[in-house]
Amino acid sequence: MPVMQPIRRECAPAPAQRSAARHRISPHAPPGGEPGPRRSPATSVGRQALRLRAVDREVLWLYLLTRIGIWITAYCTRWLFPADSATRAPGPLLAPFQQWDWVHYLHIARDGYFPGQAGPWQSGWDNREAFFPGFPLLLRAVHTVIPHWTLAGLLISFIAGTIAVLSLARIAELYLPGMNAGRRTVLFFLLSPCAIFLAVGYTEALFLAFALPAWLAAQRRNWPLATALTALATTVRISGLFLAGAIALHFLLTARTRRHWRSLPWLALPALPAALYNWYLQAQTGDWMAWQHAQERGWYRNFHTPWEAWTNTWHGAFAHAQTTGYAFMFQAELLAMFIGLFMLGLLIRQRRWPEAAYIGLSLWALGTSYWYMSIPRAMLLWWPLWTALAAVSLRRPRAKTAYLCLIAPLTTVFAITFLSGRWAG
Repeated sequence: MPVMQPIRRECAPAPAQRSAARHRISPHAPPGGEPGPRRSPATSVGRQALRLRAVDREVLWLYLLTRIGIWITAYCTRWLFPADSATRAPGPLLAPFQQWDWVHYLHIARDGYFPGQAGPWQSGWDNREAFFPGFPLLLRAVHTVIPHWTLAGLLISFIAGTIAVLSLARIAELYLPGMNAGRRTVLFFLLSPCAIFLAVGYTEALFLAFALPAWLAAQRRNWPLATALTALATTVRISGLFLAGAIALHFLLTARTRRHWRSLPWLALPALPAALYNWYLQAQTGDWMAWQHAQERGWYRNFHTPWEAWTNTWHGAFAHAQTTGYAFMFQAELLAMFIGLFMLGLLIRQRRWPEAAYIGLSLWALGTSYWYMSIPRAMLLWWPLWTALAAVSLRRPRAKTAYLCLIAPLTTVFAITFLSGRWAG
């Protein structure tokens, strides 16, 4: 699986073109040949980023079709896999989307983190402080316009996913040749096994809506924008700090002049949301480690060595110690860890150190708990994986067919698993 280096697409104009460019007059210039008001580079870049190209429209069409497919799957799941197999009426229309972590986000947005002096000092506490505040805050804001909580959450993910797929397509174009690179990358991404989490009221889509434009800004050496977007990503998930580390490493590897180094203080910005949230939790609980302790109580994310975590996950997957549904998901966790390690090795081999740091930090955080949990979901956030798969398919056309035939069924299985209320990672 090749991992390609960014492609330089700029080319200098020919001498005749340069001469013509020096004397070209704007079609909107006033009489006398004087040029009109000049646009700032920032304005030009912003307008270029907002302009939809033909390939962007293709990406959006693909995104819309897959959203419709998920809604069809949700409708069928309501009828075919109800909680009570003897029922004669399906549940509410949006019930399939009200599963697992969504309940935590809803409670935080509606009631706050510690309603009525409740907290981790009480038995039966739901450990909601383990979730960063970015998504619940936005959910509460959107709820002022859209009264239905679930519909508000779905709308957030839908709009955020739109930004994410457009950004992913443009990232792919930095590394892969041809007009189909972006569309192919987005295709693999949207049909990945855990793609259902991009369509429900979860944080993956919102995180990527900040993280992928941040990476694009970093590639253009726009450090204030890159770090500001990374800071927003950090309000959504702890993975924003991993992205901040990758962008900081990219800065250190590319800064050459004194002017570049003046942007160094911006690198501290992404840590601010995590620091403020940690301060808030300490003020409420008296515990500087409140977030970590919530992770440990609710999801067994206390530190274990990588080999202990692998052993415990393997035991959960194959020792018949768990019910079959959980055992299957532990098998998926093991496979996802293997794919992540393979991808990390490829990035290191290609000396793509920032991306390797990003995935490496993710694997370390997810691979040093009691057992693996949510690694398949985390794969959605690994944009180098999707560009690498696209690179393989562009060189070997049969790879696309193999991916669609082998992975698409898994995508349906994971979607039905989640939408029917079972654990899907």
